Amino acid sequence: MSESVQRKLAAIVAADVVGYSRLMGADEAGTLASLKAHRAELIDASISGHGGRIIKTTGDGMLVEFPSVVAAVECCVEVQGGMTRRNADVASERAIRFRIGVHLGDVIVDGDDIFGDGVNVAARVEGLSEPNGLALSDDAYRQVRDRLKISWEDGGEHEVKNIVRPVHVWRWLADENSQRPAGAELSGFLSLPDKPSIAVLPFDNMSGDPEQEYFSDGISEDIITALSKLHWLFVIARNSTFTYKGSAVDVTRVARELGVRYVLEGSVRKAANKVRITAQLIEGVSGSHVWAERYDRELDDIFALQDEITETIVARMDTELRGSEMERARRKPPANLGAWDLCQRGYWHYYKVTKEDSDAARDLFARAIERDPDLAAAHAGIALTCFREFNQGFGDSSAERLAQGLAAGEQAVALDDKDGSTHFALGRVLLLTGQGDRAIAELEKSVALYPSFAHGYFGLGHTLSWYGRAAEGIPKLDLAMRLSPHDPSLWAMQTIRATCCNNVENYEEAAEWARKAINTHPNQFWPHTHLAVALVGQDRLEMARAPLEAARRAKPDLSLSVVRRMLPHFHSAYIERWIDALRQAGLPE
Repeated sequence: MSESVQRKLAAIVAADVVGYSRLMGADEAGTLASLKAHRAELIDASISGHGGRIIKTTGDGMLVEFPSVVAAVECCVEVQGGMTRRNADVASERAIRFRIGVHLGDVIVDGDDIFGDGVNVAARVEGLSEPNGLALSDDAYRQVRDRLKISWEDGGEHEVKNIVRPVHVWRWLADENSQRPAGAELSGFLSLPDKPSIAVLPFDNMSGDPEQEYFSDGISEDIITALSKLHWLFVIARNSTFTYKGSAVDVTRVARELGVRYVLEGSVRKAANKVRITAQLIEGVSGSHVWAERYDRELDDIFALQDEITETIVARMDTELRGSEMERARRKPPANLGAWDLCQRGYWHYYKVTKEDSDAARDLFARAIERDPDLAAAHAGIALTCFREFNQGFGDSSAERLAQGLAAGEQAVALDDKDGSTHFALGRVLLLTGQGDRAIAELEKSVALYPSFAHGYFGLGHTLSWYGRAAEGIPKLDLAMRLSPHDPSLWAMQTIRATCCNNVENYEEAAEWARKAINTHPNQFWPHTHLAVALVGQDRLEMARAPLEAARRAKPDLSLSVVRRMLPHFHSAYIERWIDALRQAGLPE
């Protein structure tokens, strides 16, 4: 290395052509001519005009240094806008599109070249950009977030090759409702709908047996049908996704061609009397995996197996998709929050199960309703926060607040009575009002509309137990946990499973479920309370005092009167048994 080596801080831009090998394979001369024209007529002039310096070029990309991140981003936005216009009349399969990454980092200068981690990070960030888009590292984003009127989406952290620490990226948004630069639709891509969207690709038959094709196709078709019952989700029809059958596909391209945020793909492999099914859920913009799972089953009754796998995958996807949407909304800049994002950020807080988060959730649901009064999910959220206030003893547990929750649940159902989650929300509030039969009917309707709805079965099991039918509630809760084994409310499902066992006087099993709930969420007072009841039921009075003390640490105002107030209309025989057990364990009046 020469004596002129020095270090400096630089804004580095890495760019490359999307699908360059494919373009060259289809038309080598035409691709080279087009790329040269784009550089001569747009790209090089824009770089020069913003003070940039081209460090090096490769066949499909370039590395550029700028004096500031602001100048770099302004240049990149100008280039991508210009490329969109230049591609407007070009067939999608021939259009040249760039991915661009920008990083602010320390580099080693050697003559006219630069090296070092700063360059490597810029290259990795470029790989996390979308076609026609722009991705910034966190270091670069901090330089422009308050200086340029550009909308950004938080792309989260990514583990990337040869970089020690995760790289946090921010992606360019053309506007609040699109996940790609303005005009991308002109290049053969569709805009995203105003709610979460998914395409289910036909599962690959990996068995080498053409007769198994109907089984793999059946899995895909059943999943599409089941997902279509989720009213909050936009699902691409089977006829569109099956056009990709038998093709090696680029999932991110499929997502853009179909205009969806998520893509589900999978495979089926049969050997003797066994079948292995894999499924993976992919976020279409970045190509990152949201969830992946493998299922090994005996191939006894092929139709029963198809139903089981479909139910299991759809239930898991429901949880994972909702979680992904909540996290996406949580990361999104406040200025870009629409009604759906406000609602999803509200649910993110709702599942934290603290008074502060419950209050934040209520406020976000209310703001979502201000933006869109017809958003059923937001009204359902208001109902659920009212239920949470009573169930956890947060804040206002007045009859007036309960009436507000009931009204919100009724409004959610009125706005969308074909959505199982609205009936779930109404059923939860009805549980507290003494209308047991109606609460059970609403929850039964929720699982009838959506047979893979884990929360519907959870609410139904809880309500059956609350109103004196604990033995009937146990299989509902078991099904809920099987359908969603990683659910954010798993601790609550385990707690109510302990409740059912205590109510039917199966105290040993109740203690096991209470301990599971404590391990899942140790800071909640109800699981400790149920463990104390179970231990008293086993005549282990001294052991019951420790979980009761833990419950009171989690909820200092816990008393027998508070328990009664928090369990209105609870089956009389059950509540009296609980109160007696808690009194024996030392809980004061």
